[in-house]
Amino acid sequence: MSSDARPRVYLIEGQMMLSHDKFPEWHKFKVFVRAVKERDALERVYSELGSRHKLKRYHIRILNVKEVPLEQVTDAHILSLAEATRVK
Repeated sequence: MSSDARPRVYLIEGQMMLSHDKFPEWHKFKVFVRAVKERDALERVYSELGSRHKLKRYHIRILNVKEVPLEQVTDAHILSLAEATRVK
């Protein structure tokens, strides 16, 4: 594994359309994602939001993607993944 292949934490901000059938409404979201590349983090967000809320990709608007240090992460699951030293 090369030095640039280390997992990073990305903060992805955007909007998603909920209730797209009856009364469409855009809702803001912020998601912390652990990934090697920015492209992988975006795919993860599309996959999770699509699965959780039954959204298509065109119902999700990505507004901002930035790499953040662990000190700024507020998601407990992401922090526990970052502190893991091995996989059981």
